[in-house]
Amino acid sequence: MYCLVFEKTPADLEEAILFLSRGKKQGKLVKALPELFLIQCITNPVERVNENKMLETDNNHIIQMYHVYKQFGKKNVINDVSMNVLKNEFLFISGPSGAGKSTMLKLLYAGERLSKGQIIMDGLNLVRLNSRNIHRLRRRIGIIFQDFKLIRTRSVFDNVALVMETRGFPRRMIERKVQEALRRVAMTSFAHAFPPSLSGGEQQRVAVARALASEPSIIFADEPTGSLDPDSAAIILALLDEFHQLGGTVLFATHDISLIENTRRRVVFLNDGCIHENGQPPFLSENI
Repeated sequence: MYCLVFEKTPADLEEAILFLSRGKKQGKLVKALPELFLIQCITNPVERVNENKMLETDNNHIIQMYHVYKQFGKKNVINDVSMNVLKNEFLFISGPSGAGKSTMLKLLYAGERLSKGQIIMDGLNLVRLNSRNIHRLRRRIGIIFQDFKLIRTRSVFDNVALVMETRGFPRRMIERKVQEALRRVAMTSFAHAFPPSLSGGEQQRVAVARALASEPSIIFADEPTGSLDPDSAAIILALLDEFHQLGGTVLFATHDISLIENTRRRVVFLNDGCIHENGQPPFLSENI
């Protein structure tokens, strides 16, 4: 069973109407999202539709990647990646340095544009996003970086509030959400401190609070424990696990074998931009 994805442009809207007019045996409209129509195919899809717009679909998936490529110069950093992520899944993405982990996350949160393929993220077609409507995606996600990306000259409170301020949240709501986020990461007593006075683990807890504050449906964590000691890393992992237990989706990129070798969660292994899913590829076996 397949689904055709029609963008809501005038030409594609006409294409969708023509498809449906061919009869109930051909297909049916199963969902109308803000930017696209999803039409379930009962028989083979009509020839006029570009096969690059075909996706297997499932309402339980928050992310769908279909034959995704990312090219820098002549090198494919992400090479023909197709992958689905379930809602409320905690997914590890692992691989050696240069495997494409960070690039994959950047494609998913629109930090980079894909070179070829399709990505549907929480109902949004990322190919269609631009600088004018990308805020529709950013409202739904939180991002955590290995190097924290905190503003050194702003307080902990202000760093956590910054994302909501740029999105135009009311001040009273910002204050409430920041206080709640700092409470969740046990950093309320540091609200007026500045990042240079904090340890690495404390700074990363602030970064987690910043990601949590706007109540995202998904968090992208790019090597969030890579520069931390084991105790601090365990705290960050526990905070993300709590977010997951409350219904959130987490994509956690890491090269730390100790975090994943005994996990019961799904692990996607990347090497040279290609996926080795739920397996023991050579680079992993050699490092255990």
